[in-house]
Amino acid sequence: MTTKTKSKANIRPLGDRVLVQRVEAEEKTAGGILLPDSAKEKPKEGKIVAIGTGKTLDNGQKTTFSVKVGDRVLFTSYAGTEVKALGTEYLVMREDDILGVIED
Repeated sequence: MTTKTKSKANIRPLGDRVLVQRVEAEEKTAGGILLPDSAKEKPKEGKIVAIGTGKTLDNGQKTTFSVKVGDRVLFTSYAGTEVKALGTEYLVMREDDILGVIED
């Protein structure tokens, strides 16, 4: 099964990679204190914008993804490579860097 997805950023991830857009960092603490940009921690949560075609196995078949476009996911702190396209920052990462899907 081949999944071809074109993102708004015109970036098409290859193989077992996904394109993730981070969620916005919190502006305030739980106590209501406003945080300056330098104090904001980069969120480890994002939304899948595009997925690749899957990893090619030794027998020539492609693997399927556990995530789909639109899923909200958690990922490791050092996951992926940051890229900027059309003024928006994205992360290109392997599916293995995703820790889980956030279900509402």
